[in-house]
Amino acid sequence: MVDSVQNIPAFKRTMNILTLLVAGYWNFGKINVGPINTFYSFNDVEGFRLRIGGRTSDKFSKRLRLDGYALYGFKDKKYKYSGSVIYSLNKKPIKSNPKHYISAMYQVETNFPGMEMQFINEDNFLLSFKRGVADKLLYYEMFKIEHYKDWKNGFSTTLNIKRLKQEPGGTLRFDYDDKSVNSITTSEITGVIRFAPNEKYIQGYNYRTPILGKYPIMQISYTQGLEALRHADYTYGKLSFNLFKRIHLAPLGFTNFELEAGKIFGSGIPFPLMFVHRANQTYSYQLHSYNMMNFLEFVSDEYVSVFAEHHFYGFFFNKIPLLKRLKWREIISVKGIYGGVTDKNNPNITPGLMRFPTDQNGNPTTFTLTKKPYIELSAGIGNIFKFFRIDVVKRLTYLNNPNVSEYGIRARFKFDF
Repeated sequence: MVDSVQNIPAFKRTMNILTLLVAGYWNFGKINVGPINTFYSFNDVEGFRLRIGGRTSDKFSKRLRLDGYALYGFKDKKYKYSGSVIYSLNKKPIKSNPKHYISAMYQVETNFPGMEMQFINEDNFLLSFKRGVADKLLYYEMFKIEHYKDWKNGFSTTLNIKRLKQEPGGTLRFDYDDKSVNSITTSEITGVIRFAPNEKYIQGYNYRTPILGKYPIMQISYTQGLEALRHADYTYGKLSFNLFKRIHLAPLGFTNFELEAGKIFGSGIPFPLMFVHRANQTYSYQLHSYNMMNFLEFVSDEYVSVFAEHHFYGFFFNKIPLLKRLKWREIISVKGIYGGVTDKNNPNITPGLMRFPTDQNGNPTTFTLTKKPYIELSAGIGNIFKFFRIDVVKRLTYLNNPNVSEYGIRARFKFDF
């Protein structure tokens, strides 16, 4: 019966429309065109970005996937493009679990330093609307080969080799005391070990979303940059550690707690290769970014951060008759990060290093966190119409930095049941 239903034209049309709405791809048999929410976007540096892209579907091959796009910026008058290939090594479809695959990507693109979106494309049309000044970005050319494998007992490993060339865009400059450079080139080898015991997933069209259980999730990664590897500009090491735990506090709901730390080994490291802390100048609430921090506002070569978000799961609203019927959910969170730049990498202390960015008048726009931590709080309501969340966010520290706001309202779309 299932086979018969899938051949009914009305059913096929309905599934194509649902796939377009949920995943952003339009099905053309062996080719899926999309994501449609990235076909048009804009920013202060590139102007209008018109993009077309797609990827192969399961009808083309379940073990091999080709993906790519091309776009044009009408203000900077530059083409960008990307192409990737992924191949399953365990004789199973790419979307099946456990995963074991190898992939390769070549990309010529841009990004705002510190902008990292989770489960969403950074050039999504809705993310084009940004607060404040966002006129510093990086043009980059990247080639990466990656191997990923899910092992038994909750372990997974990632190993990749990446070659990256970065150029400043907009008002960003790579300036030294006596010169400016047009680009920096790095060659890196990165290894990642992740441990998530008894983890299960919801497999989506683009991503697999973990179902959080009672066990902690730990991840450690190390990146080695090598000058000797294809004539790169710097040698350095970068170590990162992440611990995530969901804590159940019945009947008060649950708390998501995350601890993260990082350290860079090396001297004379320029700011684009440091930890550029995750900032968010869009109006979308991002779980793992600092929603009141500006792009490229803070950098560190060593840091520790804490994130805690508590979901009351209707503990208060369920005691109010009208709100109980709406099934709204109360959420509060706190995010903090403390770090700094050691003297050997700080251009404000050691002469001859790449200077931190400034505005067009020479005023600093990038800072360190050596004086005090960056902290922000938020209170929100989730499960509005089953898919909408809205938060009021308050920034507590570094309020005298340029172009910052103390309060903000952010929204997030997420289906809850």
